[in-house]
Amino acid sequence: MSVTEAMGQEEEEQEENHNQNNNHESKSKSNSPSEVAEITEPTKDQEEQQQQEYSWPVIRFDVPPHRTYHFYNQFRNSPNPNNFLKAIKWSPDGSCFLTSSEDNTLRVFTFILFFNRPDNGSGGDINTCSIAADEDSYAAKLVMNEGESVYDFCWYPYMSASDPVSCVFASTARDHPIHLWDATSGELRCTYRAYDAMDEITAAFSIAFNPTGTKIFAGYNKAVRIFDIHRPGRDFKQHSTLQGNKEGQTGIISALAFCPTHTGLLAMGSYSQTSAIYQEDNMELLYVLHGQEGGVTHVQFSKDGNYLYTGGRKDPYILCWDIRKAVDVVYKLYRSSESTNQRILFDIEPLGRHLGTGGQDGFVHMYDLQTGHWVSSFQAASDTVSGFSFHPFLPMAASSSGHRRFVVPDDIYEDVPLSGNENCASVWSFSVASVENDTELNGNDFNNLSEHEELHQGP
Repeated sequence: MSVTEAMGQEEEEQEENHNQNNNHESKSKSNSPSEVAEITEPTKDQEEQQQQEYSWPVIRFDVPPHRTYHFYNQFRNSPNPNNFLKAIKWSPDGSCFLTSSEDNTLRVFTFILFFNRPDNGSGGDINTCSIAADEDSYAAKLVMNEGESVYDFCWYPYMSASDPVSCVFASTARDHPIHLWDATSGELRCTYRAYDAMDEITAAFSIAFNPTGTKIFAGYNKAVRIFDIHRPGRDFKQHSTLQGNKEGQTGIISALAFCPTHTGLLAMGSYSQTSAIYQEDNMELLYVLHGQEGGVTHVQFSKDGNYLYTGGRKDPYILCWDIRKAVDVVYKLYRSSESTNQRILFDIEPLGRHLGTGGQDGFVHMYDLQTGHWVSSFQAASDTVSGFSFHPFLPMAASSSGHRRFVVPDDIYEDVPLSGNENCASVWSFSVASVENDTELNGNDFNNLSEHEELHQGP
């Protein structure tokens, strides 16, 4: 027998043995019901049980929230005696929150390290916080000074504390380029510069990352400039908000928001009392919305992307627009802001069913977005609540307060007397509805929660 014939015979014998082994394994598996049951899909009851176990707990807005953390002393140490907080925003991963204040300073407060702090049982009364009267809950992790008044800031949409490279946020200040800050070290990573006709740096009035996190959209006077985050410097694309026939959106672009459902829609608010919807890819103007009594200072889409909410300065109403029709206002949500030019930020909870907004009265008001009706309110401060932000996946929220106080010229260098509930930032814990009974969410429950996938279905 030749070598090739022997090798062929050996390969045939190996293939025959392999087929016999496969047949033996298939028979043994068919005779073992327990093993088959392990790889079958879960039953309907098991799926419902999993959904109930990992679903987002429904917040009870009829119960006043508890103040969990409180900060105000570190905002009083500023060289500016008339300092106050302008805004507050949670990071996308919920590990920290960012504040801006009148002293041209950005502060990052970590949150993930304090999940197990015991409940103080203070309820919604701002005067009964268990924290010592002269102490902050803890100090800011990072303090970054911009040098000039901060116009706007925003987090990188895919920021995660587990990935230091993604821990960044952008800010814009008067007479400064757009800064990209490292949220772990406080260092400036890079800048994005826009120049006017005189080749001088011009500052953006509003900024926002696009949903994919690859570009920064910046609002200017009757124009939007788009920066590639991978190419810092002075490279940008510019789009005018006015068309050739002088139709479109005039004024300073003061607010930006992208549709969360990745439909490619971009909403822009202007100090000319208008809001407009654009296509992100080519900046095509779809329609302009008129109806705000003051300059638009904040725009935000609903979670399902079908509705747009807009608020303005010296305007007591947040307007709800159906962007599928964009003809009339669906309803109006009242807030106390008739006599201030201050930007007052609102926010929508992760489930998309309720909206929370501050005001000059020091209260945070909750509204049902399906009906447009007022649900509840609680006092968050003794002065203007300038910012309110829901935690991205926990039943908690953060608020900032403060407003400019005008003093006599002779007393300009004297401290303005303030209480602990003025010019402050607070973190609030909401009660949640349980199947068995109503319980207060504490730190031990945080690891058992996951972000709910149900989206707001519209008013």
